Amino acid sequence: MTMIQSYLERLELDQLTELAKFVVEENFSHHCENVTTKELITDTQEVYDEELNYFKNSEIFVAKDFSGNIQGSIRVIKWDYKAKLPLQKIFNIDPLTVLNYSEKLSSVWHIGRFATKKDIKDRTLFRRLMVCAIAPICEQKDGVAFAECDSKLLRIMNLLGIKTEIIGNSVNYLGSETIPISMCYDGLKEFYHSNKYLVTSQHIDKISSQIFDNAQYPYQA
Repeated sequence: MTMIQSYLERLELDQLTELAKFVVEENFSHHCENVTTKELITDTQEVYDEELNYFKNSEIFVAKDFSGNIQGSIRVIKWDYKAKLPLQKIFNIDPLTVLNYSEKLSSVWHIGRFATKKDIKDRTLFRRLMVCAIAPICEQKDGVAFAECDSKLLRIMNLLGIKTEIIGNSVNYLGSETIPISMCYDGLKEFYHSNKYLVTSQHIDKISSQIFDNAQYPYQA
């Protein structure tokens, strides 16, 4: 039996600075050896500002060790069709142009800010964070999620049974090759139901809570 070495919690607004610093530092730690202090400060501020803008329509999950240090993070947004998503900023891709309007979709989501400590030994960490992020899509069964995914992480996701669709060319972002992808219920359900047991019900129940009920799909019949 795999030992779980961290606990999950929802991140509060006053912890956004901690999240931004963790995401930027860990991304560069994994992918880039030579980073200037100025680059770290600039990118951390950019991540903070972006997540502050999304916060009211998002949930951020972090895994912490028992000293309270972040070991991993992930964030899911329910798109309100107004905020400019990273997909649009980084790749200039309009999510509405890649959706199939012939299928009823209740919601559009964006998953991002996935990061883990470089030396992490908790083998369940990725799966637990991903379960939290994809719960809204898998519980409602008729939503779609977009993400910008590091090429190495994408290979791991596919090996774990998460089916994705590449929707554009890769770019270099936060020190690594990053690929735009979409995910739907059919491609996520096997992974979700196989790993849901790793996350306590309190993290999944009400994950699509009232803050996620404001945005309506504009082409829904």
